[in-house]
Amino acid sequence: MRWLFLAVFTTFLFASQFAVAEQPRVVFKTNVGAFEVEVFPDEAPVTSENFLAYVDASFFEDLIFHRVIENFMVQTGGYTADMELREPGDSIINESVGGPRNLRGTLSMARLRNPDSASAQFFINVTDNAHLDARGDRPGYAVFGRVVSGMDVVDAISQVDTTVVAGMSDVPVERIVITSVRRVNPGS
Repeated sequence: MRWLFLAVFTTFLFASQFAVAEQPRVVFKTNVGAFEVEVFPDEAPVTSENFLAYVDASFFEDLIFHRVIENFMVQTGGYTADMELREPGDSIINESVGGPRNLRGTLSMARLRNPDSASAQFFINVTDNAHLDARGDRPGYAVFGRVVSGMDVVDAISQVDTTVVAGMSDVPVERIVITSVRRVNPGS
């Protein structure tokens, strides 16, 4: 009987270890510090796959946080330190309806007025931004991940002095540059 209990317990323990798949994680290193994000492929599969493809291609490296608004968000994924646009790939569908909310520390896709116009640019919410969430069938801004460590770095980025550069407002005076972006194993 003891043997049967041990076999059942071991099987349960082994199965429960793998019952919850670990979410992909990415570490961003910048010239002001690093932060780690967890991606939500179950909640936003198209958006997560798109983001991870940019990560794997090193697309975000040497880009800056080009739009920073204190008590709102920090945005990247588009411009070099010389304010040259890095040409993104195709736009993706908006997965905000029924998806996660724009809460502090979440990553969301930046887009134009067209809900399905997001490509590479994304932002990190530094406060809860319910006004960016979908409302009924009206799309909002698709959340696809969250900061799991280094939110103090994101907060510091959100508080830098900004200016207008080439007609764009909210550009940090001192450029915040992404120096590397890599997938990591959760817990490493």
